[in-house]
Amino acid sequence: MATIFNQSTVAGEPFGPAALRQRLLTEARVPGTGILLDRLSLAAGGEASLSVPATSAAWLQGLSGEATLSHGEGQNAALSDAHVVFLPPGFSGTLRTAAGAAFLYGEIPDAARLDPGFTQDPPRFRLADWTREPVLDSEHDARKRIYLVTPKLFATKAVKGEMIIYPPGTAAANHHHEGAEHFMYVLRGSGTVYASEKPYPVRAGDVIYYPDRERHYLEAAKDDELVFAEFFSPAEFKTIWVNAAEVCTWQATGRDIRGRTPAREIKGHSSADFLSPQDV
Repeated sequence: MATIFNQSTVAGEPFGPAALRQRLLTEARVPGTGILLDRLSLAAGGEASLSVPATSAAWLQGLSGEATLSHGEGQNAALSDAHVVFLPPGFSGTLRTAAGAAFLYGEIPDAARLDPGFTQDPPRFRLADWTREPVLDSEHDARKRIYLVTPKLFATKAVKGEMIIYPPGTAAANHHHEGAEHFMYVLRGSGTVYASEKPYPVRAGDVIYYPDRERHYLEAAKDDELVFAEFFSPAEFKTIWVNAAEVCTWQATGRDIRGRTPAREIKGHSSADFLSPQDV
């Protein structure tokens, strides 16, 4: 059965000067999970040290505010809610913010079990601006997809992530996944998630974790856009649709979320594909 809870129900623990960490996905909350998820909150002047184990793949997704991530020999990356950062195995760095910021920190322990090339050719530090990524439109409805974490962007098959935008009243088709853990984090808006056909209200700050093969779909509230980030581990898995005629096909728009020519091109593809398309 799906695990659904709001971040407000999870107590924060000190994680540096003026910084808190909320442990959202843990082994204690979801026994057997291979995904760890934290929410990092930095107040004005806050600072937090990040350290990725040598066998893990990890990433940061900006939620709000602006911060600087310092790492290596004097390298600094400016981060905002437009950025997703891949943190390679053994990474060490420090987040600092002048006015306050919040991030999701995700980690896949023992990533080599999901990505055979992870140990021999470890992925490097990478920074992506999702507002420059191409938008894909659903063939059946008004939903939009923007990739956040992909094998091509971050050079690992241990995890894949995307942002999905549901206009008010939009619903997807009932389906389940095979061969991957799957969670969602609601970025904004509200609606209903159906897990094994049972409805649950969802809102901003909710975490929704599905075990392998759990049927699910979402519907945005009639008067509210629903936007969430979802992640799968590993990146390659099967999607099975209750109604085969409703298999979701994503079509290329040739534009980013602001209507500009995107930083790269992604061709249209079907969610029924088992392997990730080569251009994703």
